[in-house]
Amino acid sequence: MATVDTAPAEPHAPPTSPRSCTPPVQRPPGGTVPGQPHAATAPGPAGSADVPGQPPAATLIGSVQRAMRLLETVAAHEYGAPAKQLARETGLALPTTYHLLRTLVHEGYLRREKGLFFLGDAAERLSSSGAQQKRRSTVADTLAHWRDSIGVPVYYAMYRDGEIEVMCVSDSREAPAVEEWADFRETGHAHAIGQCLLSQLDEDARREHLARYPVQSLTPYTVRDSHALLRRLARTARMEPVVERQEYALGTVCAAVPITVGTTAATMAISLPAHQSDRLLPAAHRLQAGIGRHLGSLTLSISI
Repeated sequence: MATVDTAPAEPHAPPTSPRSCTPPVQRPPGGTVPGQPHAATAPGPAGSADVPGQPPAATLIGSVQRAMRLLETVAAHEYGAPAKQLARETGLALPTTYHLLRTLVHEGYLRREKGLFFLGDAAERLSSSGAQQKRRSTVADTLAHWRDSIGVPVYYAMYRDGEIEVMCVSDSREAPAVEEWADFRETGHAHAIGQCLLSQLDEDARREHLARYPVQSLTPYTVRDSHALLRRLARTARMEPVVERQEYALGTVCAAVPITVGTTAATMAISLPAHQSDRLLPAAHRLQAGIGRHLGSLTLSISI
């Protein structure tokens, strides 16, 4: 069962340099849009040959179009389909269908069992990657919403495979993210994201992490040693934001909201300039309330 936890801890450190879950859209020269032909070079019907004096149709490759049509048709048949049926449904000549099917089977996009064709491992990987991109987009959109509504940079991080990973950062010119001046994975003791994630682990896992990444002073406010940090984490209360003030970077205060979904430790965090520290806890509580309302969709995206 998914639960949202927040534990007050000490100051939280700003996350890594601004990163986005999804790359920015880049438009090609001349105002063209990816996936659409330029008005001056729009191709004719699929498979048509170039005609002298007319725009070339080479921007579309007929064999690729036919292969994609076959893949879509196979995907529509949960229990597989024979070549003749696929040729009929796609409108392709049978010899062309056989040729494309052999190629797609060879490349792993289809597999053949007892004369029937099914989607192969390569196609499944494409589907999985598409679903992952959609989950990333969901998280990025959610963070951008909170960034704009609360007016702070928002970070999403997870603890997996023994490492602190900042998965997504949403900031703006008006609310820039904290620069990662010291390796974020190695300095979890000094920032709110790391402290929040470590607070969700058991004591053995915390000690193992600190054995790999010993406590080190980054600023005059950084916790002094692992014993002090472990005592702080043990006192961390559930349902309260973990906060840190200038422990990772001078001039910055941060707060992190714990998110526990099953055995996955995750967090969303915010940062502010130190002179706006009076905004930190109110903003963190607004973020926490938002997470509570959107936890269902975030749970589906937790494994990005």
